[in-house]
Amino acid sequence: MTQSQIKLESTWSILIRLLRWDKPAGRLILMIPALWAVFLASEGIPPLPLVGVIILGSLVTSAAGCVINDLWDRDLDPQVERTKKRPLAAKDLSVKVGIMIAFLAMLCCAILAFYLNSLSFWLCVSAVPFIICYPLAKRFFPIPQLVLSLAWGFAVLISWSAVTASLTLETWLLWGSTVFWTLGFDTVYAMSDKEDDLKIGINSSALFFGNYAPDAVGLSYLLTAILLGYLGFKLGLHLTFWLPLGIAFIGWIKQYLQLKQAEIPPFLYAKMFSDNVTLGFILLAGIILSQF
Repeated sequence: MTQSQIKLESTWSILIRLLRWDKPAGRLILMIPALWAVFLASEGIPPLPLVGVIILGSLVTSAAGCVINDLWDRDLDPQVERTKKRPLAAKDLSVKVGIMIAFLAMLCCAILAFYLNSLSFWLCVSAVPFIICYPLAKRFFPIPQLVLSLAWGFAVLISWSAVTASLTLETWLLWGSTVFWTLGFDTVYAMSDKEDDLKIGINSSALFFGNYAPDAVGLSYLLTAILLGYLGFKLGLHLTFWLPLGIAFIGWIKQYLQLKQAEIPPFLYAKMFSDNVTLGFILLAGIILSQF
């Protein structure tokens, strides 16, 4: 392998880390509620091209959000153990390159958005300020994870309206469950950074709730389950939905009890995040099967 080939391979590796495509859990966990919405709104199998647009859209939107986050946090990330090796924080890439990649990712999002109907397109536009402002929220807003949760909620609104060209009570029930689910698992994620966040003076839901953070997570998961249950009742979903919902609820109870322990192993926070991806796909399988 030549030096130029090695350098090119290294550059691609750095770009993949910038886009977080080396950590699929964070990409999938945005895709999941979008797929929940498109299958529930379709009341059957949605058009496959639309499913493809939703999958690609969630991947590039997540990538764009990660790059924008790293651009805003390039001076903060070096002070946090979990983030200090990110490409912009470690200066493996220049700020100009980061801006260019963010622009290209947002351009891809815009191209995909033109496939959607008018309501879905403008919901995509409405989501942009939340994507851009989330990294700034930690500097002045006490619960920045709520801003991320609202951004996540757009995945439901965009995907549902892409099928029906409308937003109904059922849409908002799924939106609410997604917002609370995101607030729960992202608060868990924030708990691993508490000491670093406190040291550098930024906000997080883990710091805001303090000793009550496990209870806040538990309440978020409970509200998620209640809203999903009410949604299932409203839509008349079959046992194939209720069984996965029960499995997910048991998983969330387990996480809450683990968070209430006096001593929590550091690896457990990341594991809980990954476990939520698994639970999300279990729910997705139940949603798809309940259409038959």
